[in-house]
Amino acid sequence: MITTINRSSSERFSILEFIACVIRGRWFMVSASFFIMAGVGGTYVFGTYSKAIKSSQGYDQSTLNLLGFYKDLGSNIGLPAGLIAEVTPPWFVLLLGSAMNFVGYFMIWLVVTHRISKAKVWQMCLYIFIGASSQTYANTGVLVTCVKNFPESRGIILGLLKGYIGLSGAILTHFYLAIYGNDSESLILLVAWFPAAISVVFAFAIRVMKNDSQPNELKIFYQIFYASLALALFLMAIIIAQQQIDFSKAAFGGSVTVVCILLFIPMLIAIRNEFSLWNIRKKHGNTTSEVIIEKPQTFESKQTPPHLNFSGEEKVEGPTKISCFASILNKPERGEDYSILQALLSTDMFLLSISSFTGFGASLTAIDNLGQIGESLGYPANTVRSFVSLISIWNYFGRVFAGFVSEIMLQKYKFPRTMMLTLSLFLSCTGHLLIAFPVPGSIYVASVIIGFSYGALLLLFTAIISELFGLKYFATLSNSVGLVTPLGSYIFNVKVTGFLYDREAKKQLKKHDREFVKGMELTCIGTECYKLPFIIMASVTLFGALVSLILVMRTRKFYKCDIYNKKFIEDAHAVETELSTSSVHEH
Repeated sequence: MITTINRSSSERFSILEFIACVIRGRWFMVSASFFIMAGVGGTYVFGTYSKAIKSSQGYDQSTLNLLGFYKDLGSNIGLPAGLIAEVTPPWFVLLLGSAMNFVGYFMIWLVVTHRISKAKVWQMCLYIFIGASSQTYANTGVLVTCVKNFPESRGIILGLLKGYIGLSGAILTHFYLAIYGNDSESLILLVAWFPAAISVVFAFAIRVMKNDSQPNELKIFYQIFYASLALALFLMAIIIAQQQIDFSKAAFGGSVTVVCILLFIPMLIAIRNEFSLWNIRKKHGNTTSEVIIEKPQTFESKQTPPHLNFSGEEKVEGPTKISCFASILNKPERGEDYSILQALLSTDMFLLSISSFTGFGASLTAIDNLGQIGESLGYPANTVRSFVSLISIWNYFGRVFAGFVSEIMLQKYKFPRTMMLTLSLFLSCTGHLLIAFPVPGSIYVASVIIGFSYGALLLLFTAIISELFGLKYFATLSNSVGLVTPLGSYIFNVKVTGFLYDREAKKQLKKHDREFVKGMELTCIGTECYKLPFIIMASVTLFGALVSLILVMRTRKFYKCDIYNKKFIEDAHAVETELSTSSVHEH
C-alpha cells in the first residue's frame, strides 16, 4: 500500500516536473509567440470596418484616409517600444501593448456604436493611433526575443512569426463572423479584446533564453511551417467557398473550430519536442532549463569584461575615451554591433529608409483603400471582405516565402537578401498597375500580389537590419526604419489618394447637378476613382526598387561571406566560459 502511494506521488511529481519543464522551454516560448502573432492583426482588417466608421461619423474619403494614416503611424512608430524593450523584460512590453490595444479600439467601438457622444476627428485619430501602436509592442516583445533565442535561424523564425501576423487579419475576420455575424461594428469590439487577451495569457512565456541549438532544429521549424501552411490553405479555401455558398453563423463556427485546432498544432509540436529533451535530461540527471536574464543597461555600467583575442588569451583594453562624433564616424564592419546613432546615420540605413518610404507607403495605401476600391468598381460587400482576407493570407505567404527562401538562398548560394528586397518592390509595382488599369477579376490578382509583396518586404527589412547592424540594439533599430513608413502613408494615402478620390467624387456630383455639402459622405464610382493615384503608387515603388539596387551593390561582398558562423563561433567561446560557472547569468 505504501509502495503504491509512493509510486503515485512520484508519478504526480514527474508530471508536474514535466509541465514546468515544458513551460520553461524554448519551444513552448516559440509556440506561445505564434499565438500572440496570430491575434495582433487589427490594423490589417481596417478595410473591413472602415466603412462602419465612415458612415457612422459622416466622413469624406480624405478624413477616413487621415484616420488610416494615424493607424499606420501607430503601427509603425515602434521606437518607444524598442527603447522600452532595451530596459524592461519582454512580458512588460507585451502587457503594455495589450492595454493600449484594448483602450484604443474599445473607445472607437464606443463612438461608432453611439454609446458615448460623437468624437471629434482628432480624438478618433488619437484612439486608433493608441490601438494600432500596440502592434509594435507585440512585434518588439516577440520578434526581438525570438531572434535572440534563434540567431542562426533568424530568417526562418522571422518568416514564421511574421507569417502568423499576416494570417491574423483572416483569423480575426473568421472569429468575428462566427461570434457576431456580419456586423462590422462588432469587428472593432473583437479587435479590442481578442489580441489583448492572448497577450495577457502568454506574456510571461516570452523571455530571452540560452542559445542552445539542436541538431533537429530546422526539422522542427519545417513541421511548424507545414502546420501554418495548412492553416493558410484552409482559410483560403473558406474564402473561395464563401463566394459560392452563403455561410451561416453555425458554418463559420465550424470553420473557427478547425482554425483553433490548426493554431494549437505548433503547441503540440513544442510539447512533443520538450518531452524528448526532458527524457534526455533525465538520463543525464539534469532537468533544469538555463535562462539568460538580460540586465537592463544603465549609464553607470560596470567594468566591461575583457575581450578574447583569436589565440584565446585575454586582451585588456585601456580606458581610452573616444568622442561621440568620432565614434559615430568610426563605424564597425557590417554585421558587427552598431550603436543606435552609428546605424541611423549610415548610408545603408538611408537607402533602406527610402525603400521603406516608397514600398510600405504605397502598399499600405492600397490595403487601407481596398474596401473603397472594391466599392468603386461595383463589387458586392462579401467580395470586398474577401479581398481583405486574401491580402491577409498572401501576406502570410510573402513573409514565410521571404523567410525560408531567402535563408536557403543566402546559406546555399550566397544570394543577397537585399536582392530579394528589390525583387519584392518590383513585384509590388505590378499590383498597383492592376488597380490603376482594372479588368474583370484583376482586383483579386492585385490583392494577392500586394499582400504577398508587402509581407515579403516586412520580413526582409527586419532580417536585413539584424544582419547589417547586429543584434545588440536590434529592438530599437528594427523599429527605427519604420519611422518613415507613416510619412509615406500620409503623403500617398491622404494627400494623394484621398484628395484625388474626393476630387473625382465631386466631379460626379456636378454631373448629376448636385452640390457638395460639408459633412456629406462622398462616394466615387468607376475606374477613374483610383487610376491616377495608383499610377503614382506604381511610379514611386519603382523608384524605391531602383534605390534598393544601390544597396544590393554595396552589400554584395558582405553577403558572399559566411555572415553568421564567424560571429557566433567566436561568441560561443566567451559564452561557454561564462556558462561553466553558473546556470543563470546576469549581463
